[in-house]
Amino acid sequence: MAREGEPGSEKTFKLLGILDVQNIPCSRESILYGSLGSLAVGLGHFLATSRVRRSFDFGMGGFVLTTLGCWIYCRYNHAKLRIQQRIIQEGMRNKLLYEDEASVGDTHHVETPQHTKAALQVVG
Repeated sequence: MAREGEPGSEKTFKLLGILDVQNIPCSRESILYGSLGSLAVGLGHFLATSRVRRSFDFGMGGFVLTTLGCWIYCRYNHAKLRIQQRIIQEGMRNKLLYEDEASVGDTHHVETPQHTKAALQVVG
């Protein structure tokens, strides 16, 4: 038997047996916002017209549009964040390479602006 702390004990929720809501980024939020959008649109249309079937249709349309809108927005921001992380990682990797080359190739001390400020304060 698997306990709570063991790796095999995690249960995943699959929507319609296809969409793994816990492991796919943005899926949980999109489904939740879609259901709220569906409720708001369907209930609002029902209160305005008192037509049950048409209100259900509007609610389903609200669910689809809200879910897709939230999904696209969230995935766009997620992709943008991953690109920024990749750029930062490459910059850090390049900085480490340049620092290693400078320390191995050059034996003289390279002054930074902080060193020059301290030297000017001592002299002046």
